[in-house]
Amino acid sequence: MSTRTAVITGASAGIGAATARALAKAGFHVVLGARRLDRLRPLAEELSGVAHQLDVTDADSVASFTDRIAECQLLVNNAGGARGLERVEDADEEHWRWMWETNVLGTLRMTKALLPKLIASGDGHIITVTSIAGHEVYDGGAGYTSAKHAQSALHRTLRSEHLGDPVRLTEVAPGMVETDFSVNRFAGDSTRAEKVYAGLQPLTADDVAEVIAFAATRPAHVNLDQIVLKPRAQLNGSRVYRE
Repeated sequence: MSTRTAVITGASAGIGAATARALAKAGFHVVLGARRLDRLRPLAEELSGVAHQLDVTDADSVASFTDRIAECQLLVNNAGGARGLERVEDADEEHWRWMWETNVLGTLRMTKALLPKLIASGDGHIITVTSIAGHEVYDGGAGYTSAKHAQSALHRTLRSEHLGDPVRLTEVAPGMVETDFSVNRFAGDSTRAEKVYAGLQPLTADDVAEVIAFAATRPAHVNLDQIVLKPRAQLNGSRVYRE
């Protein structure tokens, strides 16, 4: 059996980097994409994979990246993120624009570019990392939750549009995961970011990566449509138990 190729976006840190390691361990050849090539290259070398610079908000960058991929069986749409936590009345349009470009249009661009190759493989699989924020709302989160709702809708529409094609679609929707997500959301304010996870045990990037690898290694006839995972101490986006 030939080695299967997995393409992972946002692979330089957090869930993306952990997913690259989990998939390489599962036997995939990994092709890694992210803006920070200096962090990506050592990971690719560690995993005997390939690293290319990728900015999913830039159509030319996506085209350059995907043109280098001759074939692939798995696409993990992981690039995304949040900026700010303002109420709607105080919304920063630039933050909203970035979140929609990254989470929604980035997923659209990567999927459009690689979908023909995934189908041509005869056993393609698209795993999109959304969030529980794609299925609920919370105060101050309208920009992020609206983008994640749209990303989830895009992904679920693909499941319907390609029913009968040799491609599987899996949405992975994590709750609180302790990565650099909150630091980025709060523009580098690590003190504020640490308070998000204070008093509870959040998920780790490895926790999510293990779930992604599990979905990716099911038999071809098995489609895990949606997987929601949260810390035991989290009920939803706005309610957690802190010790």
